[in-house]
Amino acid sequence: MRSVLIAGNWKMNGNMQSVIELVEGIKAGDPGKAKLAVCPPAVYLMKVGGMLDDSGIALGSQNVCDHESGAYTGEISAAMLKECGCRYAIVGHSERRSHYLESDQLVAARFAMAIAVGLTPILCVGETLLEREQGVTEAVVARQLDAVIELSGIGGIAGSVIAYEPVWAIGTGKVASPEQAQAVHAFIRGKLAAVDSEIAKRVQILYGGSMNPSNAAELLSQADIDGGLIGGASLKADDFLAIARSVQE
Repeated sequence: MRSVLIAGNWKMNGNMQSVIELVEGIKAGDPGKAKLAVCPPAVYLMKVGGMLDDSGIALGSQNVCDHESGAYTGEISAAMLKECGCRYAIVGHSERRSHYLESDQLVAARFAMAIAVGLTPILCVGETLLEREQGVTEAVVARQLDAVIELSGIGGIAGSVIAYEPVWAIGTGKVASPEQAQAVHAFIRGKLAAVDSEIAKRVQILYGGSMNPSNAAELLSQADIDGGLIGGASLKADDFLAIARSVQE
């Protein structure tokens, strides 16, 4: 039985005071049966990590460098993130792919660096609206997965979490129907099963497209949806916790 992970991606939001209040609110609430993780901006990782000690809530980063160390101004290595107390590292988020032109190969390299130091990558895959309308969703997702498998092998996938994020449903208020989301999640699991059925059964696949308290229960009830990578709704403790409590028995 796969556990359910609800991970908050705070993106570039907040200040020190609001971050403290958000963490305190999450810690004070009831997440139900779900496991929680939060991914604050990098400058707040140490502060949030300290506040999460003994809370059971995991810390994650929003990105990770594809190099071990060196002259890479502005980047943060996987080892540094690990030292800050991170357990997770988001890689290949659609905003990184689109705004900063991260290729499948660069995402795969970032994934490999996270794995190398014992971080759990949250690998984001998904299609744009145009790609969905063209009927190439599965081809796009397969290509993104293949780049990682080619570099890190199926064993790398075993040490990761996958997040399906339909790009057209991020920050737009739109959301894939439970059936649409489940179909892609099932495709991902099936693609992995063709390589290693046991790993496919165990890997968590999250949904990352405008999940909120009103639609979470129906999405999380789908057979292959094992949690959520939450954007805007993770910035309000009550909403984040309400999504977590939507997990059914």
